[in-house]
Amino acid sequence: MSRFMPDRFTIMLVCAVILASFLPIYGEPAYWFGIATDIAIGLLFFLHGARLSREVVVGGLLHWRLHLTILATTFVIFPLLGLAIGFLPESILPAPLYAGILFLCVLPSTVQSSIAFTSMANGNVPAAIVSASGSNLFGMFLTPILASLVMSTTGEGGGISADAIEKIALQLLAPFVIGQLLQPFIGNWIRARKKLLAPVDRGGILMVVYLAFSTAVIEGIWRTFSLTDIAAVIVTDMVLLAIVLVITMYGSRLLGFSKEDEIAITFCGSKKSLASGVPMANAIFAGQSSIGAIVLPIMLFHQIQLMVCAVLAQKYAQRKVKVEDKTATAAA
Repeated sequence: MSRFMPDRFTIMLVCAVILASFLPIYGEPAYWFGIATDIAIGLLFFLHGARLSREVVVGGLLHWRLHLTILATTFVIFPLLGLAIGFLPESILPAPLYAGILFLCVLPSTVQSSIAFTSMANGNVPAAIVSASGSNLFGMFLTPILASLVMSTTGEGGGISADAIEKIALQLLAPFVIGQLLQPFIGNWIRARKKLLAPVDRGGILMVVYLAFSTAVIEGIWRTFSLTDIAAVIVTDMVLLAIVLVITMYGSRLLGFSKEDEIAITFCGSKKSLASGVPMANAIFAGQSSIGAIVLPIMLFHQIQLMVCAVLAQKYAQRKVKVEDKTATAAA
């Protein structure tokens, strides 16, 4: 049963939303809190860059078919599915929440959970490390471009402004590049202190969520959307994840990948990064009343993917044990 329970970080996210609902920050305190949030997010992406080992990236490029398959799932199949969801009537999925679904679909993959589930399922862990890390690297450039394309095409979000692009470059990309340049000198030190630095990662995201939902609450998000609307987002997230899991699982078999590669493709290709998505939403949609509605589908998808993939990883692991037992019995 524990695998169906929310993880500690998800509980903290819910608490941030509840706090913003009852005690939203606004006025001058919100201005200074926004500056502190920008600094925290810049530090978060600096640490992302400093952690990413160049040796791992270079070594993993040899398995290019697998990496292209995962990137195609993340940045082509997901956005196309997001556009297909647009055919649902607005009475089922309101436009601001659909904008959040679209933004979710153009986000990069997660890093930590993709690698963890691949390892748990006895998949190709080195390939998962490279693909998940590479997805986040490409996402720095592709996510704003794809968001501009799909959201302007559908009339949601109004495209990406020049100010938003500048904010992404200064707040997200520049710290990441600086971290990557300093990686040979500080990378090992930072990777060895993962638990110590974890509050920086989570703290920055929690600050963005609190600020985003404070803005949304002041603009009346809970008066605008009903429980039925939120349920529609949950169902949409679940269906979206199920479709991508089927595509990655059976598609990798049709393409002739090994079982270990199939596992890496399934877990890396089906994930969407809350850690990258929330800061990017803050950079692109800062100050807009719709930012809470845009972040909400990402937060819900985060918990759904953790629960579903935990079960799936255990199924893969159990299947491998059964195969090994049969092989040992036949050999005896």
